Amino acid sequence: MKTSIVIIDDHQLFREGVKRILDFEASFTVVAEGDDGEEALHLVEKHNPDVVIMDINMPHMNGVEATKQLIEARPNTKVIILSIHDDENYVTHALKTGASGYLLKEMDADSLVEAVKVVADGGSYLHPKVTHNLVKEYRRLSAVGQPTIGNPSLAVEIRRPLHILTRRECEVLQLLADGKSNRGIGDALYISEKTVKNHVSNILQKMNVNDRTQAVVVAIKNGWVEVR
Repeated sequence: MKTSIVIIDDHQLFREGVKRILDFEASFTVVAEGDDGEEALHLVEKHNPDVVIMDINMPHMNGVEATKQLIEARPNTKVIILSIHDDENYVTHALKTGASGYLLKEMDADSLVEAVKVVADGGSYLHPKVTHNLVKEYRRLSAVGQPTIGNPSLAVEIRRPLHILTRRECEVLQLLADGKSNRGIGDALYISEKTVKNHVSNILQKMNVNDRTQAVVVAIKNGWVEVR
C-alpha cells in the first residue's frame, strides 16, 4: 500500500516543489494540499493520511499549534515539521507537541523522501543540522555541574564502539553526529551515497535503534562520538 501524504505550506511554489519530489516516489501518494493550520485540521479529518508535512510559519494557525491539535484529536497522526529555523528551541517545542520529524527547508530531495519513509514506519527523523545542534545542547547540559577544569567536553574520553561497529561504521557514526547528510558523509569519506546508506542501515541494526537521530543520541550518551 502507498503512504498517503498531506502537504501544508502557505508558499505555493515551495509546496508544489515538495509535491513534485514526492510524486517521483512510487510508494507515495499526495492526497491533499493546504496553506494554513486550520485547513490542515480539515484535510486530515477528511483524508486520514499516513503522514502530514507541515510548515511551521503560516497565517491564521501556525504549524506547531496545528500539530498540537492534530495529535490531541488523533494521537497516531505522524507529522513532519518544515522550518527555516535550526535553533534547538524551535525544534524542542515542535517535538513536544508530538511531531515525529523536523526538516529544514534547505533539505535535499533524498532527505525529504527518507524522512517520510522513516516517519511512516513509526520512527523519528531530524534534519542532520538540527541533530547536531541538539547534540551540542545535550552535551552542554550534561556537562553542567561536572567538576572538570576548563571545557568539560574536552575532558570526555571518546571510546569508539569497535565491539559492535567496524572502523568505517564508527567514522560514519561520527559524521552523523557532526550533522552531515548522506551526501556530506560520502564526500568526506570518498564513498558513494549508496554505500553510506548501507553503512547507516548496518549501524542502526547493530545499535538496535530505529533511526539516525536515536543512533546519535545513544552514541553521545555512551561517549562514542565527539561533539565538535
